Amino acid sequence: ADLLRMIGLGALKYFILKVDPRKTMLFDPSESIDFNGNTGPFIQYTYARIQSVLRKCCDNYKTADISAVVPNEKETSLIQKLADFTAVVADAGRNYSPALIANYVYDLAKEYNQFYHDCSILKEMEESVRCFRLLLSATVADVIGRAMSLLGIEMPTRM
Repeated sequence: ADLLRMIGLGALKYFILKVDPRKTMLFDPSESIDFNGNTGPFIQYTYARIQSVLRKCCDNYKTADISAVVPNEKETSLIQKLADFTAVVADAGRNYSPALIANYVYDLAKEYNQFYHDCSILKEMEESVRCFRLLLSATVADVIGRAMSLLGIEMPTRM
């Protein structure tokens, strides 16, 4: 019941907050709960997916030496997206527009899902690369969690 409340409220809040406050919007209940679009549940699912990956590994990725890892194109793109977070939050505050955060976190979740699809994480044979990808995943989850928290949306660790 708690999970359903979290997803339902997340869907409603996100649907409203993703629209620029100066624009008119029409609430569509079925669109708001779609797991494959610019919705709260899609972002919550991405967050829960990362938590699932992190539960399946040991914590050694947090202290592993990843200095020799050269990020591939997908990883570089994710790192650049993560680096934008503070500027997006500042911009959202200056413009009184939570929609900037909402759309940023959707883009981050979308970018992560492409990375997840294209790059092996837990099955990666080279330990330093595996640790790097786990650390990158954990950082994405942290930023998604913080962004959604700014929007007043709770994040489930399992779905």
